[in-house]
Order: sequence, then C-alpha cells, then structure tokens
Amino acid sequence: MYRDLGYYWLRLAIYIALCLCVGTIFYDIGSSFGSIQARGSMLMFVAAFLTFMAIGGFPSFVEDMKIFGRERLNGHYGVGAFVIGNTLSSIPYLLLISLVPGAIAYFLVGLQRTFEHFIYFTLLLFVCMILVESLMMIVASIVPDFLMGIITGAGIQGVMMLNGGFFRLPDDLPKPVWRYPMYYIAFHKYANQGFYKNEFQGLTFPNNQAGGSSRITGEEILRNIWQIEMGYSKWIDLAVLLGMVVFYRISFLGIIKIAEKVKPIVNSVMAGSLRQSSLAVSNDMHSTS
Repeated sequence: MYRDLGYYWLRLAIYIALCLCVGTIFYDIGSSFGSIQARGSMLMFVAAFLTFMAIGGFPSFVEDMKIFGRERLNGHYGVGAFVIGNTLSSIPYLLLISLVPGAIAYFLVGLQRTFEHFIYFTLLLFVCMILVESLMMIVASIVPDFLMGIITGAGIQGVMMLNGGFFRLPDDLPKPVWRYPMYYIAFHKYANQGFYKNEFQGLTFPNNQAGGSSRITGEEILRNIWQIEMGYSKWIDLAVLLGMVVFYRISFLGIIKIAEKVKPIVNSVMAGSLRQSSLAVSNDMHSTS
C-alpha cells in the first residue's frame, strides 16, 4: 500500500484538492437562515461524494485479491489473516485521508469550533471510508473485472445515496421498497444523521419564515426540516456504522471461504462436461469415418 501511489497517496491529494474546493465554496458559512441549507448540502457532500470516491482504489483491491489467491495456494497464510491484515494496514491511510482533508473543509467552512465536534466529524468520515472500502472489497471478491467492478460498486453506492434522506426526505420516500428496507440498509442514512446532529445541535438560527426577531433551534431544524430521528444520539449512528463495517468484513471473509469451496467443484464439473463433449465429438468423427 505504501509503494502503490494510486492506492492511497493519489486519493489523499485529490481529497485535499476537493476539500479546498468545498472549503472555499462554503467559506465562513455563518449562522444566517440561508446557512441551514448550505450546511446540509456541505455535510451531505462529505457523507456521500467524498466516500463515493473510495471506488478509485478498486483496481488496487483486485490486485490484492490476485496476490492473495497466489499466496493462498502456496499456503502462506489463511483467509482470516488476509482480511485482518488488509483491514489493519489500511487504517493509518484512511485515518490520514479523513483527518487532513476533513480538517481543511471543516475549519474553512466554519463548522462548530469545538474539539469534540471536530473529532466526531473526523471519526464519522473515517468510519464511512472503511465501510465503503469494505463494500468494494466484497465487490472485488465477486466481480474481479476492473470495469465491471467499478460499475457495480458505483451502482450500489448510487442506490444507497438516493435513499440516504437528503435527495428525498425520509417521509417522502415510497414505502414498499425505498423506505422499507432500503432507507435503513443505506449507510448514508446514519452518516447524514450523524453529521447533521453533530453540527446543528446546540446552534440557533434566525427564523426568517416566522418574521420578527424569533429564532429557530438546531433541534427543531433536525426534526422538522431534515426529518432526522432524534430518539437517539449521534454516537448511536456512529456505532451502527461500525457494526456495518464489521458485518461487511465478515461477509467478505465468508465469500472468500465459500469461493474456495465452490470453485474446485465448478472447475471439476466444467472439466467433466468438456471431457464428455470431446468424447462425443471423437465418437461422431469415428462413426462418420
């Protein structure tokens, strides 16, 4: 990972450039009524599109899988060691990608200037990065082709993004499929809620809609404008995302294990069918002659 420039170093440079763009576009956002929508859009971009770019590491994931396949056949290590090693080795890079670009965007925009809020922002972005990488590793284990894998991963994330509660508010999502169960499966739901709770709770804004000098609290904005579930804290959203990371990594391990069991059976069946086909052809040629 350290030697491969495209694995994390190029992504780090692109993330820094993107966060400079975000920071200058939303620079010193303030606390006016119009900043409510601007804050929501900025946080949604961080939760959705910054994490979406993790598909850029897919070619490197595929190469990892090829190396693992060769070394596994040579008996160097097991599936569990590979999954744990891959997870632990990626953590420093993902933490760096979350911390440096995240700090640039956070302080240029002027979000809540407390250490606890910034740490939560970084942690949530970091967990989202790990989650998307875990998802892409699952795709890499099923779809080893570069192009098809990137298309598949982008499609899965696109569906999740649409059901995250920003492009279509939760109460407006069609219930049979998109609200139940897709809204609760999409990790963007918990990422958006965590970012929004972290930023809006404790703030007040002028209420232009009511007129006069009245103000609207961040909790009212979360409940009435963004339709955020307020029955639990932002740390629960972070815990749910961590649980999804564990589930995806265990699924990744299970898929590799199943593939190891199924692949020899498929190969033997295909070899048997090829032998039968060749025998049938040779018999036909013999009878014709």
